[in-house]
Amino acid sequence: MADLKISQLPAATVPLTGTETLPLVQSGATKKVAVSDVGMYGPAFSAYQSVSQAVPSTTWTKVQLQTEEFDTGSAFDSTTNYRFQPTVAGYYQANCGIQVATAASQVICAVYKNGSSYKVGAVPSGPVGFGNTTSALVYLNGSTDYIEFYAYFSIGQGSSAASTDTYFQASMTRRA
Repeated sequence: MADLKISQLPAATVPLTGTETLPLVQSGATKKVAVSDVGMYGPAFSAYQSVSQAVPSTTWTKVQLQTEEFDTGSAFDSTTNYRFQPTVAGYYQANCGIQVATAASQVICAVYKNGSSYKVGAVPSGPVGFGNTTSALVYLNGSTDYIEFYAYFSIGQGSSAASTDTYFQASMTRRA
């Protein structure tokens, strides 16, 4: 049996929803796979900090991300809780990054799940403009689970407010 190649898939001419099917052809046979079966088109968001935030010394602080680049499921709160709470159960890839605005510092960023530390990335001190990133694959149940972005600086200071410096993103990789 030959392997199916991406180049063999027909080009979609209309957006697909969870009820449509993709025709897959292999060795002359056609099989239809529901879009929902392959985890496509789940919620995703990307937000960044547009206003610098003071992060006190040696204190885990929730990072406030005021500007959304996109939020396909309206699941990211960019005004109050600064959290991602999707309504679709599944596995999500989350990424966060932060840079210090001025002085060198130990910079740590973490993905929190339901208010508790889930995955943490740490690095030693660095120069001015130094930063850190963290990524995590996390299961969210689609109803009560949420993720947030927290930061820790060994020297209290402001974060760098720019779309390339301080950001939080997540997207569904597979439905539950």
